[in-house]
Amino acid sequence: MGYLCSMRFENLIGHFKLSEQLQRDISDGRVPHAQLFVGTEGSGALPLAIAYAQRLITFTSKNPDEKLIDPLAHPDIHFIFPVAANDKIKKHPVSSLFLEEWRAFIKAQPYGNLFDWYQEINIENKQGQIGVDEAQDIIKSLALKSYEGGYKIVIVWMAEKMNAAASNKLLKLVEEPPAKTVFLLIAEDDGQILDTIRSRCQYVRVPHLTQTDMVKALVDQFELDKIVAQRIAVQAHGNFNKAADLVYSDSEEQLFDAWFVQWVRSAFSVKQKKSAVNDLMVWSLEVSKTGRETQKRFIQHCLHIFRQALLKNYGMNSLAFDPLTTDGFNFDKFAAFIHEGNIIPIREALEEAFIHVSRNGNPKLIWTDLSLDLTRLIHKKAS
Repeated sequence: MGYLCSMRFENLIGHFKLSEQLQRDISDGRVPHAQLFVGTEGSGALPLAIAYAQRLITFTSKNPDEKLIDPLAHPDIHFIFPVAANDKIKKHPVSSLFLEEWRAFIKAQPYGNLFDWYQEINIENKQGQIGVDEAQDIIKSLALKSYEGGYKIVIVWMAEKMNAAASNKLLKLVEEPPAKTVFLLIAEDDGQILDTIRSRCQYVRVPHLTQTDMVKALVDQFELDKIVAQRIAVQAHGNFNKAADLVYSDSEEQLFDAWFVQWVRSAFSVKQKKSAVNDLMVWSLEVSKTGRETQKRFIQHCLHIFRQALLKNYGMNSLAFDPLTTDGFNFDKFAAFIHEGNIIPIREALEEAFIHVSRNGNPKLIWTDLSLDLTRLIHKKAS
């Protein structure tokens, strides 16, 4: 992706009041030993946690080694993140074996998501996890003396990917942490984290980035025209990772748009010709052959399109726009079929499919069922 955002507080996107509060806590000596940063993809929870860790090191160390801070190479800041075996690391994969790739990932994609990370380490067709070996590794690391005599910090990214064994090991560390040790857990879905761990953490809620902050960052970092930046910011819904994707690559969006148009056209055609059901089955089979993360991103893409269609249908033109790049598709005509009578069940069907895909369900059955649901719902009349 290639965009760069320094991890210092002063260079983060938005969240100014939250950043000030976190820095004030450090200055006042209010440093909880376990904190849970919760924010959706692209909100900046990881950059915020890294900025906090770096500030804590520089503020509390007598002679902080600045040249180790920005490259994310400071010995007192430890990173844990989901991994899996790949061509390079074939057995017992742990985060410490992927630090070179991790630093490159953060430098290029500080707001990146899990799939971006999996692509970085070539495991996009696998399910990464934080396993018990990670906990053993961090226990050994924390037993060592602090490099500069200050805090030792453990940053756990995508903490919801900890398996049960790792969670229980980490729980013991959080309950009885070594002196001057801080755990910073980062999650998109904190409900998947062990209750006993969550109860021992101080929550840091990281909201979506505002449209104003997104536009400024897009103009500053990518030198975009402000009108273009505003359009991207609206499409990204507070997700800077999505915004950067829209700036750099249209290829996946164009593919998803083509899938969506083919899907909807087949669903509409079923009422006139029953043979269109076969077209839906063929379409479902083709989509089911793609990677799990691709399917999940396509579902999110569909949710965005249906939302824009609803806004368009109800005349909210200041908020709505044609989100499709495909020529020859009348979005206004399509939008007339999305209304209060079917938008909720359509959204629920998509969200249920997302869950089933995430849980390794049979993709052919998932997409077939979803296609039949769409065919039924899209013809439903407004109440």
